Order: sequence, then structure tokens, then C-alpha cells
Amino acid sequence: MGRLITVLLATCLSLSAVAADAIKGERKEVFGDVTVHYNTFNSTFLTPDIAKAAELIRSKDQGVINVSVIKDGKPLIANVTGTVKDLTSQSVPLNFRQVTEQGAIYYIAQYPVEQQETRTFEIKVQNGDKINTINFNQELFPGE
Repeated sequence: MGRLITVLLATCLSLSAVAADAIKGERKEVFGDVTVHYNTFNSTFLTPDIAKAAELIRSKDQGVINVSVIKDGKPLIANVTGTVKDLTSQSVPLNFRQVTEQGAIYYIAQYPVEQQETRTFEIKVQNGDKINTINFNQELFPGE
């Protein structure tokens, strides 16, 4: 299972070319000595084995967001929360859960993708008393 979760993380971080912001090639934000990497994609990009191992629903109408927090080159435990809004400003909370394995810590959540549209994500990363916010838009497509 450890290898499957590692593959999930690699998949998440390598899919930026599939649906990335036109402006940013790499999905990361730096807040002082803390770097937050993030990526989102349709869950059908995961193999059935990886989705099962990560306890994710693999479905054409389910997206996945993956966030990792790094400080001094090492994974950092944080409180990650967020929302995703559609074009009508209807907001869906993102319920992140922490995945820890083989020296890696990351946070994953799923959200519905009913139709092709651009969504607005707001991710809050808290470590200690500091809260850093990431906002980004991404065009999403239901899978096949």
C-alpha cells in the first residue's frame, strides 16, 4: 500500500499539464519558510488500485485535490481546509484528510465535478498560529 500512496502523490504532482493554470507551470506557493504544493484532477486519472489504497472514490464526476506542506525540505503537519466554488458561487467544503507514509505527509479531499466549468478553489493551510491562503481557478472536466 505504501508504494501505491507514493504513486498517488507522484500522479497528483505530475498532472499539472492536464489542467493547470495557464500562468503557472508549477502549482506551489511559498509563505516564508513554508512551501505549499497543490494539484487537482479528476479521480479517473487514478488506477483502481491506487484509488482503493488511498480510500478515494474513482468516478467520472469526482475530483481530487492534493496538498503537501514542506518546511526546510521536510514534510510539515498542518491543518488544511478549503472550499471550491462554481460559477454561481455555490460553495462546497473540502474535507481534507491527512495521509502519512514513508516520510511523506499530504492532504487529500474529493469534490463533485458534474459538468465542464471553471471552479474557484480557496485552500487555507494553518501551522501554529499562522494561516496562509491559496486561491486559484481551474477548468474542470468530468472524466470518462
